[in-house]
Amino acid sequence: MAESALCVPSSCDCFVALPPATERKEVIFGKNSDRPREEVQEVVYFPAAEHAKGSKVECTYIEINQVEKTHAVILSRPAWLWGAEMGANEHSVCIGNEAVWTKEPTNENEALLGMDLVRLGLERGSTAKEALDVITSLVEHYGQGGNCKESVEAFSYYNTFLIVDRREAWVLETSGRYWAAQQITEGAKNISNQLTITTKINVEHPDLRNYAQSQGWWNGEEEFNFSQVFSLNNPPVRMEAAKARYAEGQKLLQKQEGSIGVETIMDILRDKESGICMDSEAFCTTGSMVSILPQEDDLPCVHFFTATPDPSSRSVFKPFIFIDDVTPVPMVISPYYGHDDPVRKQPRFQSKQDRRHELYKVHQCAEAAMESGQEQGVKLCQTMKNLEMQALQAIKNMLSSGGSFDPEEMADLFFDCVDTEIKFYK
Repeated sequence: MAESALCVPSSCDCFVALPPATERKEVIFGKNSDRPREEVQEVVYFPAAEHAKGSKVECTYIEINQVEKTHAVILSRPAWLWGAEMGANEHSVCIGNEAVWTKEPTNENEALLGMDLVRLGLERGSTAKEALDVITSLVEHYGQGGNCKESVEAFSYYNTFLIVDRREAWVLETSGRYWAAQQITEGAKNISNQLTITTKINVEHPDLRNYAQSQGWWNGEEEFNFSQVFSLNNPPVRMEAAKARYAEGQKLLQKQEGSIGVETIMDILRDKESGICMDSEAFCTTGSMVSILPQEDDLPCVHFFTATPDPSSRSVFKPFIFIDDVTPVPMVISPYYGHDDPVRKQPRFQSKQDRRHELYKVHQCAEAAMESGQEQGVKLCQTMKNLEMQALQAIKNMLSSGGSFDPEEMADLFFDCVDTEIKFYK
């Protein structure tokens, strides 16, 4: 990794709460995506699709074998790449990733990005465990590598993942092509840019321990502790800062344990004091996601996205539900540049395109007013909060009534919320 990248203040935080930590019989998932502050995050929907046997799929940097059927997915992603920071599929699976640095040197050669693996897991896994198996097999086969930001400056990392469905969650932590996974069936869990799996490992790379021993990282006699074995002896500043943020996230979850609901996770993602809502000179929270996954299969899952930065002050969560005919929402989709995109040309990243979508642009225009503290800004902030509260209440009413809803009304749900937000800002 380039020396200048070592001081980049990068972070992300993922959360999950399962019964009995939750208020109701539901699983709550959430993530803040903390990225370079000028980076635009879009929210895009891809329908389920069938693919010709033997076909290929072009990911951010490399082409891999395609499967014959992919699931419908909703993704929140940096607009320049193929993969995603977080998302969900039609089978109630949610995935978020985190950057991590380990004793295994990072790979600047182009391979799969962690964000590619998020999308691939969602497109190919109908349960959390299936998505886990998809990601681990791809990590083993293709490896991880390549620049993780839209810049000529090299910035590479490995990944940890939080993979969730209506029944369970899996924490997957990787170091190069090696990995370990831990199953979570109850309670609350968060991950924040560090290895957290210690001695409780449910599944692992078949050669994980032999490899660690061959590198001199483990003597083969002491109890195998994945985090101790693979974590850096002298971690960079960014990972030391992540320890404090991870601890704060744990405290915030424990404080509400037994009564965690969708608003709990939204409030945690908005918490600036803990650093979970990132706002530094170089990085900020560029997009956020929270999902409600009811454990009753006849109830729909609901996924909330901001599609814009900073949920603490100027971004609101808007609900999306998978139905047969999803209405496209072009206002949160960035311009597409095809093969003329500087990301696709060699050498890469020689210039940058304007990737702002319509909602992002109106947010930029309203930012000064909202952060000024003046009457107009305060009124606008309150209007946005009211919009979010109305949507939340409508979702709660629907889930409380047994999940009965009109699919035609749900078809425009996300679109209507985005459209209303744009009108208020204008």
